[in-house]
Amino acid sequence: MTVMNDEISIEQLEDRLKLLEKNLNLEEKKAKVANLQQQSMQPEFWQNHVKAAEVMQELADIQEEVEAIEELKNNLSSGLDQVELKKVEEKLAKLETNAYLSGKYDKAGAILSIHAGQGGTEACDWSQILFRMYIKYAENKGWKAAVLDERPGEEAGIKSAVLEIKGRFAYGLLKYEKGVHRLVRLSPFNADSLRQTSFSLVEVLPILEEEAEADIQIREDELEFESYRSSGHGGQNVNKVSTAVRLKHKPTGLVVESQSQRYQEQNRKIAMQILKSKLWEIKQQEQEAQRQQIKGKHKVVGWGNQIRSYVLHPYKLVKDLRTGYEEHNPEAVLDGNLEGFIQSGLKNL
Repeated sequence: MTVMNDEISIEQLEDRLKLLEKNLNLEEKKAKVANLQQQSMQPEFWQNHVKAAEVMQELADIQEEVEAIEELKNNLSSGLDQVELKKVEEKLAKLETNAYLSGKYDKAGAILSIHAGQGGTEACDWSQILFRMYIKYAENKGWKAAVLDERPGEEAGIKSAVLEIKGRFAYGLLKYEKGVHRLVRLSPFNADSLRQTSFSLVEVLPILEEEAEADIQIREDELEFESYRSSGHGGQNVNKVSTAVRLKHKPTGLVVESQSQRYQEQNRKIAMQILKSKLWEIKQQEQEAQRQQIKGKHKVVGWGNQIRSYVLHPYKLVKDLRTGYEEHNPEAVLDGNLEGFIQSGLKNL
């Protein structure tokens, strides 16, 4: 067996690559590439430009995946030194990650919301820290993050905020982040510097495609609409006229708000987008609950279920309570270095 100094062997990588080919149905993907290429050559293909663009993007994504696997197979069939082998392992690990992201909307963008929980000003400040952490993570991934809504705390931080994150696999990678995040630290808002525990809730929804949005029907008589003056930062219209929007979906009691845009109609459109994503998630949760009931087990997901603990005092530790994965550099994690938690979460789904 050819074993390198870092204990990675060519044979091990070949075994992993074969398993990946099986999990990704490589031959099926090759057949789909041929089929999509055939579609793109039909005279009527470009009559619907939106649909054609979606098909071409799907074709490009599948081709990229197939070509990457073929390239790795060729690399492993030739002699590799330690540095080259490590590069192959890194590329393989990336493809393995993508294999976990097989959900319908895993490749979609994400709507990420943060809500301050127990802890008053402390919780609002903690929510602001999380807000920055996810923006930094998005930047590290090369994604685009835009603030859709932000409600400042009374003394510091934010009561809530909504981010739109656009990038390939944004929802698939971030969906494991939803849940309650707990912070333990010495309070910066207390003269006695007492130890304080704060909580924030993170929600992650996919940015739905137009077809999926069309499937979620919302009648006007099911909505309660309210406009109000924005409390956040904005252009010349914001804070002067009632541009902010609050929508309540009466059948479910869901309430969504948007106040980041200068015009009421823009905020209403964003609020509707978020509402439809929330209704989609409820539908998914109901289906999952039914599946779990059939299996004889069902766990209610609620506010009390903490997913991750960030301890800054009396020691330094960030630990995911679902996987047991931990890191001892909280500052780096809060600066957007979440990849270790993301990867361990994917393997636990």
